Amino acid sequence: MGKRGYHHGNLREALVEACLKLIEAKGPTGFTLSEASREAGVTPAALYRHFEGRDDLIAEAARQGYEIFADLMEYAYSTGQPSSLAAFEATGRAYLAFAQKYPGHYIAMFESGVSINRTPELNAVATRAMGVLEKAAADLSQHIPEEKRPPPQMFSAHIWAMSHGVVELFARGAPGTQSPYPPDDLLETGIGVYLRGLGLVAPNS
Repeated sequence: MGKRGYHHGNLREALVEACLKLIEAKGPTGFTLSEASREAGVTPAALYRHFEGRDDLIAEAARQGYEIFADLMEYAYSTGQPSSLAAFEATGRAYLAFAQKYPGHYIAMFESGVSINRTPELNAVATRAMGVLEKAAADLSQHIPEEKRPPPQMFSAHIWAMSHGVVELFARGAPGTQSPYPPDDLLETGIGVYLRGLGLVAPNS
């Protein structure tokens, strides 16, 4: 592949795009920096002018993913208002939608082993994204009697774990884990069971 006439910012973005394609095809540890530079049409030396190593490149892909993710979560939360229940359920669906539409970013964020504490920028945007789900849980938990109310962090962690499990097991084609039900239905009914257990949804709804 011939080298392209990149400007500084465009080259950095091209390297991230190459990283995302390789992550989707080979996983976060299945490619080398030489492959990433070749995919972007530049020399490895050019890559090292922008990223210290593969984890640095993946961390930038994860940061960009969290930016998209946070925006989607905030939009989902706002579209559910003024109903705290609708807002909460919308954030769960947004999680699944993100994983399906942006698989490379999702893997970089949650399956690469790169810590969200790797850079302050990555930590800040990851915190913003997950803070939306926590806020939705805090709003909804106000409808639970105080003595039965779980902490919002626990509440949101349960839904995050359920969403992540549905994605990992059924939405990304993992071998041997086919379900007779669509991932969206699995997540929606799972959240419904959880919310009924907290008394937030009527038993017959």
